[in-house]
Amino acid sequence: MRKFTSLLLVLIVGAMCSCSSTHLTMKDGNTRVEFNKSDFTLSDQVSGEATETKVIGIDWARLFIKKTGSNGGVTASSIPLVGGMLESAAQSYAVYNMMEANKGYDVVFYPQYETKTLCPVIGICFLTKITTVKATARLGKL
Repeated sequence: MRKFTSLLLVLIVGAMCSCSSTHLTMKDGNTRVEFNKSDFTLSDQVSGEATETKVIGIDWARLFIKKTGSNGGVTASSIPLVGGMLESAAQSYAVYNMMEANKGYDVVFYPQYETKTLCPVIGICFLTKITTVKATARLGKL
């Protein structure tokens, strides 16, 4: 009987000490904006190029450097893309260089990427990997 009482006490204490989780969410408003082709002025095809060198999987050249645009400049994370996504840091740098070379545009339309990867150390990309990306797209102004 004593074992049953102590087991019951352990179960009651365990139930009182259980974890709980509370999640609060807030619904966003409908912030949909619709644009037509006539709302944009499109450029001709422009391109930008960037090179990323990784040693043992780390881009040492950009590890401790944070480059952001100032006085109305752009950052790679703030560039709106229509019809594509940035899949790598090298693509992000190439799109950034394209926007910096063609100031005054607001959005990138349907970027295309040409990627060249070079593994100079016996063809093993784990040690050293040099990726060159050329991004080509049309840019638009509102």
